[in-house]
Amino acid sequence: MSNFGIGILVTLFVVAVIIISIYNQLVTLANRYKNAFAQIEVQLKRRHDLIPNLVETAKGYLNHERETLEAVIEARNEASSILQSLGGGNIDNASIGKLAGAETALTGALGKLNVVMEAYPDLKASANMQQLSEEITTTENRVSFARQGFNDAVMAYNTYRQSFPPVLFAGFFGHRTDAELLEFEDSAAIQAAPTVSFS
Repeated sequence: MSNFGIGILVTLFVVAVIIISIYNQLVTLANRYKNAFAQIEVQLKRRHDLIPNLVETAKGYLNHERETLEAVIEARNEASSILQSLGGGNIDNASIGKLAGAETALTGALGKLNVVMEAYPDLKASANMQQLSEEITTTENRVSFARQGFNDAVMAYNTYRQSFPPVLFAGFFGHRTDAELLEFEDSAAIQAAPTVSFS
């Protein structure tokens, strides 16, 4: 075989190694952000599980605030439903956007409930309410931490997918669009959510 033929084989081998490496890196980064979403999912499920307990505890004290309590439960159910649809790694950009909107609405409803509860000193002094408050605060902090990890993983995936030469092959390998960051409309409201203090 001539030197020219060997040169072509070596070139083809190098190109094949580069393409395989790009494919493997895309898969690795996609799996990382999907795993990071699974961490958010765990914390959001915990949050959603705590809310009915919070509402039940508050019901006994907030007889005249039925509308506020129903708004919290409705927002919780909507967010929980969207989260379930994203289970098992079925993450798509439209659903991530819906989840962000639903969680923002839930945070707003919880904020309104918190304002209403401020007017009920007996409720604030309740041992159950104080324990739930502490658990919700802890969970909100975990959600924020997990969301940051997810967004970092998404950013790494998107950056690699958009860079050269991966951008030439990403679509061919099924990585046609950027992954969606999980951003809440009003990050200040999300940051305020953990302050569900009843002391």
